[in-house]
Amino acid sequence: MSATNFRKLMFSGIIEELGIVKSISRKGNITLLAINAEKTLVDTKIGDSIAVNGACLTAVEIKKDSFTFEVMPQTLKITNLGALRIGEKVNLERSLKVGDRISGHFVLGHIDCLGIIRKKGYSGGNLAFEIAIPPEFIKYCLAKGSIAVDGISLTIADRKSSAFSVYIIPHTLKNTTLGFKGPSDKVNIEFDLLAKREN
Repeated sequence: MSATNFRKLMFSGIIEELGIVKSISRKGNITLLAINAEKTLVDTKIGDSIAVNGACLTAVEIKKDSFTFEVMPQTLKITNLGALRIGEKVNLERSLKVGDRISGHFVLGHIDCLGIIRKKGYSGGNLAFEIAIPPEFIKYCLAKGSIAVDGISLTIADRKSSAFSVYIIPHTLKNTTLGFKGPSDKVNIEFDLLAKREN
């Protein structure tokens, strides 16, 4: 893999920690989003990319216990970041470095659409989420293929005409925002690069 291609493949979908929204303010048509964090602050510099609920954002200010991002109106429109409230938890992941282990799958941090959790319950002893998406995107949901939901690398278990299902292991439930998400909640969806290339 060339260095150029690697720079385009920025995240792995393995959430490092849950951050907490510290403040939300406006600067012209830009929204300033400040998030309290610990682990993801380590070695992070101004200009670095951080995935916030799967959306790639650039850190423009770093403090001892938080970083701030400038969020464009279009990003707020096509992701669930526009609905965030102070005190709400978000999934955080630092961008990959050359040589890092890839435990999930390659994720760009470019959200394709919003999904809506339709069902959350147990099936065969496993916790499953059924997530509805616009029908035109269902072709990218390949059985056993990868998908990023709020930045979390998951495997598609099943798909319907306008929804797909994923199973969630206890570790993921405990360490990501899916632990407190339920029916009618909106989640950011990024489809796997390979699925998009095949379609």
